[in-house]
Amino acid sequence: QVRLVESGGGLVQPGGSLRLSCAASGIIYSINTMGWYRQAPGTQRELVATITSGGTSNYAASVKGRFTISGDTAESTVYLQMNTLRPDDTAVYYCKMDLKTNWLDSVAAYWGQGTQVTVSS
Repeated sequence: QVRLVESGGGLVQPGGSLRLSCAASGIIYSINTMGWYRQAPGTQRELVATITSGGTSNYAASVKGRFTISGDTAESTVYLQMNTLRPDDTAVYYCKMDLKTNWLDSVAAYWGQGTQVTVSS
């Protein structure tokens, strides 16, 4: 059973920074893509940033230039450095990994339980 656990959320003032971490445990054969998504109250979950096993990253327009995703597929970890945070960044942040648990498997999506980020003065 693969399990993803996020950490690093919290309360920060506008303009501040936070670093989110996500670590996967369990039997993992390979990871294709790792990413961060967020969901604010009353809204749908949205993509924040993704990174492939080859290191190609992709960002939502609203966070480009402020957030940086990094990861290590060999360590099954992904990070999100968030700078210049704004109140509209307030949301529950979820990590996601598209991975295989053995070489015969199809790629499947696994999600963490989420970590709250609140940007407020």
